[in-house]
Amino acid sequence: MTHKVMIALAAMMVTMTLVACAPEIGSRDWCNTMEHIPKSDWTANQTSDFAKSCMP
Repeated sequence: MTHKVMIALAAMMVTMTLVACAPEIGSRDWCNTMEHIPKSDWTANQTSDFAKSCMP
């Protein structure tokens, strides 16, 4: 039981760390990151956000 709890806590910590490192949607860093990701891998929300925030 304790082993499962520790694994769950470790997974949550890793997830929170990765989310905390992601640039804010619509920021310059986010736009630059998205430009390097193939457009076929974008979600519909990412495409919409990119169009709103990164296109002149």
